[in-house]
Amino acid sequence: MKKQENCKLIRKKEIAEGIFDFTIASDDIARETQCGQFLHINCGESTFLRRPISICDAHNGEVRFIFEVKGEGTKALAKKEIGDYIDVMGPLGHGFEIKPSVTKPIIIGGGIGVFPLYKLAKDLGNNATVFLGFRNQSRVVMENEFEAASALTIVGTDDGSYGYNGYIAAAMEGYLRMNDCDMIYSCGPMPMLKAVKKIAEVRDIPCQLSLEQRMGCGIGACLVCSCETNKEGTDRYAKVCTNGPVFYSEEVTLND
Repeated sequence: MKKQENCKLIRKKEIAEGIFDFTIASDDIARETQCGQFLHINCGESTFLRRPISICDAHNGEVRFIFEVKGEGTKALAKKEIGDYIDVMGPLGHGFEIKPSVTKPIIIGGGIGVFPLYKLAKDLGNNATVFLGFRNQSRVVMENEFEAASALTIVGTDDGSYGYNGYIAAAMEGYLRMNDCDMIYSCGPMPMLKAVKKIAEVRDIPCQLSLEQRMGCGIGACLVCSCETNKEGTDRYAKVCTNGPVFYSEEVTLND
């Protein structure tokens, strides 16, 4: 089990309304982190359970994570200031698998699901085509960073206020009509993941999905984050916190 650590907050920025970009100092976590893993964070005395937050980037003793304020826990976390210490467990979970044989990968993320994909884009070495989907222009974040880390970045908005007009999975589907792909990596809301899974499986493209799930302990003891797989019997359900959050698309049954 990963140890608990009190980490100093060294950078903080609100990059969109209610979306905060934090960087903490931790040599151990930065050294051990693999793309797609997450932190389990104690947000403060007013919250009982830790909150799982994906790691956006990790290097040189620094660990970056980005989160949206959605409830009391993340609201309390957002009040932390530079110099404060944050109680963190991590890195946790099973992240993305990067195969040397993959030469034409696609990364597709939606909303807050784009954040854990940034380190993946960097680790793929400017080799990926990236699709980023947001509700509207005011929610578009990290576009420039993904452009610097990828071969091509395509941004879309559901309402057409910026970039591609429509759901980002449709933009990827159009791209695939004219371009090859040998791996799809994805994280985002369930409707998007379902669409990505279907597109990948129809075209027989291997696909890795990072699932967003409520968690209790974060270490596989409480079963709160169980997800349905395509296995039978006692192996039918897997724990997102330890078996995931990343699964191959054919392994999991995506339920609302």
